Amino acid sequence: MPFGVTNAPAIFMNYMIKNFRPFLDKFVMVFIDDILIYSKTREVHEDHLRTVLGVLRERKLYSKLSKCEFWMEEVNFLRHEISAGRISVDPSKVQAVLQWERPKTVTEVRSFVGLVGYNRRFIKNFARIVAPLTQLTRKDRPFAWTNKCEASFQELKQKSTSATVLLSEMIIISFFVEIYFSK
Repeated sequence: MPFGVTNAPAIFMNYMIKNFRPFLDKFVMVFIDDILIYSKTREVHEDHLRTVLGVLRERKLYSKLSKCEFWMEEVNFLRHEISAGRISVDPSKVQAVLQWERPKTVTEVRSFVGLVGYNRRFIKNFARIVAPLTQLTRKDRPFAWTNKCEASFQELKQKSTSATVLLSEMIIISFFVEIYFSK
């Protein structure tokens, strides 16, 4: 399915969710054509891998072997570093936040909020912290950078660069694949 067509990614995502629904959030994560399989042990992972490969075979979905990674203990998936017992922010995103200069326009504020907002689940009280910056983007208010805005900006930079979420004890052994749809 060509992803250049406007609705193709959404349609394909729905198709993948439909096919993997019984396994989602149990041992499979799917995002469009990326699949992550995670397990507590190698033995269990073999069963999970067989299950997922069976679904792919049954639905005539093919993957390119060069795009697959098997038996990984650490993986970068959807801009997150995932390994046994932890999920953390992708280091390249941390660097972008660290180097971000104070926004001078509404567009720059929106860009910054979008960047740090991607990892909002890693930042406790994100909505409260970001509130002064989101107020700057309102059309009924003039753009005026205040001490509260500066404090919000600095706190978001600090919390975004030190954010890590620990998971329950789980060995993550991943299978990362890019899927190609075939009729």
